[in-house]
Amino acid sequence: MQETQLNGESLDIVSENVSKLKELFPEIVTEDKIDFDKLKAVLGNYIEGDSERYNFTWKGKARALRLAQTPSTGTLRPCKEESKNWDTTENLYIEGDNLEVLKLLQKSYYGKIKMIYIDPPYNTGNDFVYPDNYKDNITNYLELTGQLTDDLKISTNTETGGRYHTSWLNMMYPRIRLSRNLLSNDGVIFISINDKELENLKKICNEIFGEENFLSCFYIKVRHEDRILTGDKEIQETIEQILAYKRGDFKVNKIPLAERLDEYKFFIKEKNKNPQSIKLGSKNAYIFHENDYDIIKKDEPNNNLLKRISVRGTIRKGNSSGRLFVAHIEDKFEKETLIKVEDMGDDGLGYRYFHIPKNTKNGVYFQGKPKTRTVKEKPYPNFYDLVNEFNTVGLEGDIEFKNGKKPLALIEKLFEISNIKNIPDCLILDFFSGSATTAHAVMKLNAQNEGNCKFLMVQLPEKIDEDSDYYRAGYTNICEIGKERIRRAGDKIVSEMNHNGQTSLDSKSNSDLDIGFKVFKLDSSNLAKWDPEYDNLEQSLLDSVENLVPGRNELDLVYEIMLKYGIDLTLPIEEYQIQDKKFYSIGFGALIICLDDNLTSDLASEIIKLKDDLSPEVMRVVFKDNGFASDSDKTNIKETLKTNGIEEFVTI
Repeated sequence: MQETQLNGESLDIVSENVSKLKELFPEIVTEDKIDFDKLKAVLGNYIEGDSERYNFTWKGKARALRLAQTPSTGTLRPCKEESKNWDTTENLYIEGDNLEVLKLLQKSYYGKIKMIYIDPPYNTGNDFVYPDNYKDNITNYLELTGQLTDDLKISTNTETGGRYHTSWLNMMYPRIRLSRNLLSNDGVIFISINDKELENLKKICNEIFGEENFLSCFYIKVRHEDRILTGDKEIQETIEQILAYKRGDFKVNKIPLAERLDEYKFFIKEKNKNPQSIKLGSKNAYIFHENDYDIIKKDEPNNNLLKRISVRGTIRKGNSSGRLFVAHIEDKFEKETLIKVEDMGDDGLGYRYFHIPKNTKNGVYFQGKPKTRTVKEKPYPNFYDLVNEFNTVGLEGDIEFKNGKKPLALIEKLFEISNIKNIPDCLILDFFSGSATTAHAVMKLNAQNEGNCKFLMVQLPEKIDEDSDYYRAGYTNICEIGKERIRRAGDKIVSEMNHNGQTSLDSKSNSDLDIGFKVFKLDSSNLAKWDPEYDNLEQSLLDSVENLVPGRNELDLVYEIMLKYGIDLTLPIEEYQIQDKKFYSIGFGALIICLDDNLTSDLASEIIKLKDDLSPEVMRVVFKDNGFASDSDKTNIKETLKTNGIEEFVTI
């Protein structure tokens, strides 16, 4: 068995890239170094030798690239008291500088994110610019956010600063580079932006993702023309943009023809005023025979008829939902299919209006395949008028949550385009999460399609303006607002499900709906030897004899080990007591951690018993390097574990 020692750093991206080069071209490696002359020879005509070439550069770009490739020695500390449903949730809310957080997520979430949506600062002159520090960005983050002092030092990026575009690019470039690593091979990223930096953003995205992976620029209408106020501007923007880039095998989910019904409201004209009444549980239901109702699809009541649907089945009066059997649609469907409709009310003229939701229990509107079809699917447009969606989110409490520049309807549309709606289990990242609209949209999506998509939110704890309603309500930074919105939104979704009769509190679909989130906060390492004071190395070496930094606890260190080892932060952790020593089991025995002192060789047999009980496919064990009673105890434990099939012995 070879002993491994964690070094406290996040994924070394440069080392990973070198390994990939070595795998592709083994002949370019000389004494474990890259021979660039040989690499040039291997690449042949693909080498650009001319000093004048097409590229996009700015002052600080090389440094920004190095910053993205420099491993982080920070950690994410668990914060149970600010979390919701800690023991069961698989959602994450991370408070901290997203550059360092993205570095720390590289091992655990590399290639696992299906969709990324971000709404970064637009560089309007009033947006903050985060001044990264190449030498020690963790301490820099703690200082800038006022965690080491009472002064928040993040400043706005004004045009008078002299580096208007440069400062913004230096902030965005390393973050977008790191986010690409997290995307799955069929993933997609959406980035909101306005005209200020649209061209620059597209250029760096073309470089990072590849120009061939550009999907589209979506245009979102955000204000009415007749609401433009007088002012100094000669032209007022009424739209904003979203750049979309794919990774690898991602394909846009085109609109199936049958699902076009989702775009319309339906209304029913009553032909039978005295339908048969029956009891469905405690509710009255009314039976209408075939052709008692006609459902007519129209854009609006005054437009031309588009299609007539003869139906039979039941509609539950006095409830917000009902069910109908589709008998046929112009005789083009082979069999009857159960669909669910929502009662929208009547117009007083003998017509009741109904709406077919986007997702039914079966996930489709029509199971029968059409006999003839001239058009099977259609592409999505790249323009959406969402101006009426930019309103206040109706969540109970002492403050109003405004949709801002990313309403729920926008995120839901992106889910639709990226096919998230039809994927029951995926991970969605927003590392400029703001008031956590993306998290809200994910929970709402899961409630609609009974899915299990998970969110990962990252947000810098920007201070709240003391003149704002949020501050007067007791919120000091934007992270507090985001976390509170997730709490209230989840509760409201469950409440609406119960109120609408879709499910009950003790039903499976309701109990399985994940409306919780684990909170983690960016901080310096929990281990002194992983986070030395470079100005006082002698004292740092003395302090490292006691591994744990003062003020930290074992659970802090357990999660840091998981993070640095590359293990999902939402995996369950169980505690076991073995000979008065505490053992943590992560992922049902996939990783075993013991941080106690005076470990003796007789513990090895107990660890083997635990392995047999848990039966993981692979078990890895982690100990403190100075936690053994003696060197011989360490050696004996290691050899005993190796003999019994535990090959990974890790020390910190």
